[in-house]
Amino acid sequence: MYTYNWYQWLAFFYIYCFFGWIFESTYVSLKKRHFVNRGFLRIPMLPLYGSGAVMMLWVSLPFKNNLFLVYLSGVIAATALEYVTGYVMEQLFKIRYWDYSNQKFQIHGYICLSSSIAWGFLTILMTEVIHEPIARIVLDFNPNILLFCVFIVTMLFTADAYESTKEALALGKSLEAMTKLKEEMEDLQARIAALKEEAAEHVSAVREGTAERLANAKEETAEILAAAKEASSERLTSAREVSAEKLAAAREASAERLAAAKEASSERLTAVRESTREKLTLLTSQLEEVAERRHNLLPKNSFRHFYRRGLLKGNPGAVSTRFSAALKELKEQLQELND
Repeated sequence: MYTYNWYQWLAFFYIYCFFGWIFESTYVSLKKRHFVNRGFLRIPMLPLYGSGAVMMLWVSLPFKNNLFLVYLSGVIAATALEYVTGYVMEQLFKIRYWDYSNQKFQIHGYICLSSSIAWGFLTILMTEVIHEPIARIVLDFNPNILLFCVFIVTMLFTADAYESTKEALALGKSLEAMTKLKEEMEDLQARIAALKEEAAEHVSAVREGTAERLANAKEETAEILAAAKEASSERLTSAREVSAEKLAAAREASAERLAAAKEASSERLTAVRESTREKLTLLTSQLEEVAERRHNLLPKNSFRHFYRRGLLKGNPGAVSTRFSAALKELKEQLQELND
C-alpha cells in the first residue's frame, strides 16, 4: 500500500493541491458572492492541502485497518501541519493568511477545534474513498508522460512559489515600513500643531504686553496732563506759559513712548512670525517627504502589482496582528488602483 515512486508522490501532491484550490475557491467565492482565486499562489493550487493530503496518507498507513486511529492520526498530523505552517508564514510575511481567532477553542488563531475535527474526517474520506481511484489513474499513466507532466507542473509551481514568496516578503516589509512612516507622519503633524499653538500664544502674549504698555503710557500721560492742568489753575496767568510747555513736553514724551512700544511690539511679532514660518516650512517639507516615501511603497510595476493584488484578493480573511491599519490601508489603495 502506498508504494509509489517520487514522481508519483509529486503527482498526488499536485492533484490534491488542485482539489484543495477547487474546494477553497468555491467556498470563499460563494461566501463573498464573487469569484476568488483562493490561496497563496496565483496558479490554481493550495500547497497546504497537497501537503496535508500526502501527510494524511503517510500517517494513516500504519493504522489502515482501524478507522478510529486513522481519524486520530489525521487530526494530530494535519493540526500540527496547519499550526506550524500558519506560525512560520506569519513570522516570515507579517500576515496571517488564515485566522481562527473568532472561533471557539482556538490556539493563537492558527488552529481551532472545528478545523481539527474536520481534518480527521477528511483523512478518513481521503484514505477510504478519494485516494484509491486517483491512485489507479496515476498508476495507469504512461510513466514517461507522467514524468513529463510532473516536470512541467513542477516548473510552473516553483516559479509561481518563488514570485509569490518574494512578493509576500516584500509585502510584509511594506507593512512594517508603512507603519513606521505613519508614526513619523503623526509625530511631524503633532509638532506642526504644537508649533502653531506656541506661535499663537507668543503673538497673543506680545499683543497683551503691548496693550498693557500702551495703557500704562496713556495713564501716565493722563496723570501728567491732569497734574499740569491743576497746577495751571492754581498759579497766576504768568505761569500758564510754563504749564503749556509742560503739557506739550508731556504729550511729546507720551507720543514717543507709544511709538517706541508699538515699534518694539511690531519687531517682536515679526520675529515670532518669521521664526514660526521657517520651522513650519521645514516640518512641512519633512512631512511631504515622508508621505511621498510611504506612497512609493505601493508597487508600480504591473507584474509586482499582479502578485500583490493576488495575495490580498486571494486571501480576503488575511489579518496582521501588528500592522492591521497598514494592511487595511494597502487593501484600499490597491482597490482604488483596480477601480
